[in-house]
Amino acid sequence: MDLARYQRQTLFREIGQDGQERLLAATAVIVGCGATGSALANLLVRAGVGRVRIIDRDFIELNNLQRQILFDEDDIAANLPKAEAAGRKLRRVNSGISVEAVVADVNAGNVLDLIGDATVVLDGTDNFTTRFLINDACIRLALPWVYCGVLASYGMTATFVPAGAAEKLPGERAVTGCLRCLMGDAPAPGATATCDTVGVIGPVVTLLSSIAAAEAIKLIVGRGTLNPGLLHFDLWLHEYEQFGGGGPRPGCPACDLHRLEFLEAEAGATSAALCGRNAVQVSVTAPGGRAPRLDLARLERQLAPVASRLARNEYLLRAQIDGYEFTVFPDNRAIIKGTEDENLAKGLFAKYIGG
Repeated sequence: MDLARYQRQTLFREIGQDGQERLLAATAVIVGCGATGSALANLLVRAGVGRVRIIDRDFIELNNLQRQILFDEDDIAANLPKAEAAGRKLRRVNSGISVEAVVADVNAGNVLDLIGDATVVLDGTDNFTTRFLINDACIRLALPWVYCGVLASYGMTATFVPAGAAEKLPGERAVTGCLRCLMGDAPAPGATATCDTVGVIGPVVTLLSSIAAAEAIKLIVGRGTLNPGLLHFDLWLHEYEQFGGGGPRPGCPACDLHRLEFLEAEAGATSAALCGRNAVQVSVTAPGGRAPRLDLARLERQLAPVASRLARNEYLLRAQIDGYEFTVFPDNRAIIKGTEDENLAKGLFAKYIGG
């Protein structure tokens, strides 16, 4: 492969030609392609990571464009899911690498398959349930991963190297603690602010995503000093803090006691209110955590008598029913807009889509 497009990067001696070759041979998996996820994907594709898999469950809305740099108004008009829109853009940026777009909700039933071949996993999500699931999965698979989250004018990032992952990486890397070492249990609903209550500004997305992407590059090339703990930046107040770090915390349920609770899935319907959306996602899984596939064309015919508006493409089906907007995906999942009541959303899902 012609490395000329990466010349400015290979001139940086900490990367060099051998580091670039490691990047081209690597696989980065980005879970979530919203604000931080789209920025991470953009940086890693331009850096020449040979295979970038982008996984996202959602579609694009107008208020995303303020901070989600890969999307535009044409993507909204085309009803494109975020992963697919990002994939199309990034293949035009760098045709010399593989960009995979996966429209799916990452859950206990599919996470090991989705990230199993990764060199490094990156967090582009907006909720701690998925982050703790990534944490469990990366411990199970001995994969390094990078946490990244933003809100209002501040954000945090941390880099984790579980036991067994250090041996897979070039250079000398120490085993670190995990997300549960730093944060304990996932915050209870309502215990933390959300983008719906405090908003988020674009520059903090770019800053934290740049730090997280640099951590991934350092892990792949085997050089550079990794973030030793949890970094916190507030751009508006010009504040910077660093805390935590070190090896696994004694008694940590995940990396010390090996109780990977977020990987334990049960069959049935699950739901989650979506940040700032007045919407709830409802998912149905079969035993073992697997999601049965939905035939969108058949569902469109079923909903035609009750829906006031229907639109379908190969990625999703949209329907307006009883004042609620349904966006239904083939992996037996729907985002129901017009309520934050999870029980109501589950009832609407059962009524119009089924189990």
